[in-house]
Amino acid sequence: MSRVDQVAKADGDGTTPAARPADPSRPRSWTWTFGLLRSELLTTFRRWRTLALLGVLAAVPVLVGIAVKIETNDGSPGGRGGGGGGEGPAFISQVTNNGLFLVFTALAVTLPFFLPMAIGVIAGDSIAGEANAGTLRYLLVAPAGRTRLLLAKYATVMVFCLVATLVVAVSALTVGALLFPLGDLTTISGTRIGFGDGLLRAFLIALVVAASLTGVAALGLFVSTLTGSGIAAMATTVGLLITVQILDQIPQLHAIQPYFFSHHWLSFADLMREPVYWEDLRKNLGLQVLYAAVFGSAAWARFTTRDVTA
Repeated sequence: MSRVDQVAKADGDGTTPAARPADPSRPRSWTWTFGLLRSELLTTFRRWRTLALLGVLAAVPVLVGIAVKIETNDGSPGGRGGGGGGEGPAFISQVTNNGLFLVFTALAVTLPFFLPMAIGVIAGDSIAGEANAGTLRYLLVAPAGRTRLLLAKYATVMVFCLVATLVVAVSALTVGALLFPLGDLTTISGTRIGFGDGLLRAFLIALVVAASLTGVAALGLFVSTLTGSGIAAMATTVGLLITVQILDQIPQLHAIQPYFFSHHWLSFADLMREPVYWEDLRKNLGLQVLYAAVFGSAAWARFTTRDVTA
């Protein structure tokens, strides 16, 4: 089924909006909007590019787990650092004691680059890819209009954020259970918590990581409305991500670094404190909401006034 046919089917009667006479009395049902979202989700998750990105993300915890296991068998130290400091990579030193720590480690390893890159590719291609394929103007004929189409695109990217994060977490949990023991674990604060509590915190951390990517998703969506080339939009989004990451490491820019969307990403480690330290978590989520609002509004302003010819 073609991309346009999917949208036509979502409207309920199997015909394209252009072939159907306008009916002013017919309400713009939210059922159509959910049909559009379903179509976007199916289209996105059926693409080989999406499956390849998820495959790469799933492979990262496997590689990390095997590397730690080999290093342990060689009699080398289990990792650098003692698990304190609140930074994710320090969890590596605890992986050999409890496989659940591989979840935290894998999320910390993938969050600075792999996860944002995957989100940037999907978000950057969301609008520009349709324009490049010549299907965007057919989608805009539908009664949902540009605003609902943009919201459906953003919702699809956010679903991908959640799925990608859970893929990393589930892969890490599986590898951790196979290679290392599981059981009660020690928090960053030095207290002991049960495995069930640790598993719950791992799930909450995955949700926080997914929420931390909302700003990146909005940025990629905005970039996607600026060009008709999907490759250009994806490359620009990934380039911006790398640039921000580099700037966040320059000491001379410490005054503005707290405003970078990536600055508080590793604050998810504070969920492993007892009690939980919420300050940086709130700063991170608040910053993501701000970026989503700014770039989401910019994407809407650009997309609703854009002259679509493809």
